Amino acid sequence: MARHVQRKDHRVSMRLADADIAIIDRAASLRGYSRAEFMRDATVRAAEEVIMENTVISMPPAGFAAFIAMLDSPAKPVEEMVALLKRPAPWETKASAE
Repeated sequence: MARHVQRKDHRVSMRLADADIAIIDRAASLRGYSRAEFMRDATVRAAEEVIMENTVISMPPAGFAAFIAMLDSPAKPVEEMVALLKRPAPWETKASAE
């Protein structure tokens, strides 16, 4: 599983306890990542979450009223979801009991 490695421009250094390194290494191994790849991925994901949590979404009053009206309206059944929920679960079928 070859990955394209992009050139990195900045080095980040930090001191971590042995227990922290052990858990990071275990998680990285489970994902098939190196420690650095795992830490970069986890750090960027956490940063994106913080940014998204603090992003203000605005819309004109008419758009907001339409959005609220849609939320307040009764839900409409989705045929495919109704059919799916009526099917027996795999563990409830006769074939799986044998």
